[in-house]
Amino acid sequence: MTTNRDQNRRGEAFFSPDELRQDLVAKNASPLPRNNLHYIGNKQILEQYKIAFLCSRKCPADIILKSYDWAIEQREKGICVVSGFHSKIEKDVLHYLLKGNQSIILVLARGLKKRLEPALQKALDKNSLLLISQFDKDVKRVTRETANQRNRLMGELADEIFVAYSTQGGNIEKLITDISHTGKTISSFKTR
Repeated sequence: MTTNRDQNRRGEAFFSPDELRQDLVAKNASPLPRNNLHYIGNKQILEQYKIAFLCSRKCPADIILKSYDWAIEQREKGICVVSGFHSKIEKDVLHYLLKGNQSIILVLARGLKKRLEPALQKALDKNSLLLISQFDKDVKRVTRETANQRNRLMGELADEIFVAYSTQGGNIEKLITDISHTGKTISSFKTR
């Protein structure tokens, strides 16, 4: 007999954007994509308070160290972090988060993975991971466009946005400009 927990943890399915976030209209955010969102993992994680982590691929060394400390702080506080965890620094942040028991949402800029890395599988087995993709399984490569769409989805899913570093004139800066109209809290490291 398959339990609800097993279906939630192991099942790959899709759900409509309306199921995903009923309160987007109330938060004055732009609508989620019209296509279904595919997921693997614990969908109930979406009910938790979530902070999106964004960082440009190239950033100063001090930002890298601060990002590690930030990840450890979120882990110790038990705060759910949502990110694409695609760039080197984002993967490092994921590494620190996976050492804890807090929930993590990994939003892919491609179709869902067929096989997971052992650390992700362990988090999935603990029921503390949700993988989401708005792309069909046929989309196997990350492009600039799919990454931008993924980042927008992360911003819509999150209750708060944390930008470790944004390159001037880059895609994250443009996204933050769009998100700033939603009224969501957007924070970053304090600069001297």
